[in-house]
Amino acid sequence: MDWTTELDKWIADYLPDLKTAKDEPMSRHTSFRVGGPARRMAFPQSREQLVLLLSFARECGARPLVIGNGTNLLAPDEGLDRLVIDTSEGLNRVEDGAEPDTILAEAGVSLARLAEHACRRGLTGLEFAHGIPGTVGGGVCMNAGAYDGEMKQVVQGVSVLFPEEGIRFLSAEEMDFGYRHSLLSDHPDAVALYAVFRLRPGDPEAIRQRMRELMARRRASQPLEWPSAGSTFKRPVGYFAGTLIDQCGLKGLMVGGAQVSEKHAGFIINTGGATCADVTALIAQVRERVFARTGVRLEPEVKLVR
Repeated sequence: MDWTTELDKWIADYLPDLKTAKDEPMSRHTSFRVGGPARRMAFPQSREQLVLLLSFARECGARPLVIGNGTNLLAPDEGLDRLVIDTSEGLNRVEDGAEPDTILAEAGVSLARLAEHACRRGLTGLEFAHGIPGTVGGGVCMNAGAYDGEMKQVVQGVSVLFPEEGIRFLSAEEMDFGYRHSLLSDHPDAVALYAVFRLRPGDPEAIRQRMRELMARRRASQPLEWPSAGSTFKRPVGYFAGTLIDQCGLKGLMVGGAQVSEKHAGFIINTGGATCADVTALIAQVRERVFARTGVRLEPEVKLVR
């Protein structure tokens, strides 16, 4: 029996209220705006739905892929023969935490909305996250950061579902945060359900002004008007990826509709009609040419899913 038949029947029997879609284009759910259809996509409205769905999906061979805003993903042009679970629509509750100066946010909450909530509460520490386009789940998975801030500095703990162990609440220390890395990087089948953030009291207007300043810096230096996955490459030790790419004269280099941004060489953008094949071919060219000229191997930050 095809896994989709088994999954559809199970959902009809046990989660009849779960919103699903068949052959849903991944281009609608990734910030690069590329990617073919996912055989099935589901949009859980609660953590309970997500946990039940993940458990059965693995049993029937659906190979679940949990996404938020799809801001750091490349989906193949031929599509995905798997179940994609989008948390951004339903798992997006944000509320005050149980302890003073804490906030609890589910995996699908956008980092921008999280920072806004903290600002309204008069809590400082998340200003750096206001312009990061991802969600809490992806943010804690890759220890997202910008402008000298990172998740490591503000996360108190994360509720994680491990396929074999069940749900565990991990402290920031147990999350093993590093540069664009966490414990979840080493356990790709584990799923963040929610995170608790510990912040500090601050002046809401000063927090708001700091967020405005950082957003202005982003708009001035980054090609936010084009679809992309943000910084395409991780920062090499001792260098900046964008600077190396620029020094190699690669600004404006194109493959199909994919281009090394002329505004910021660290970004590969979709100028219109780019395919996943275009983007991956351009990434390969950039890596080869930078290594040939500088000896530095660039490591992609964007992840290609299969």
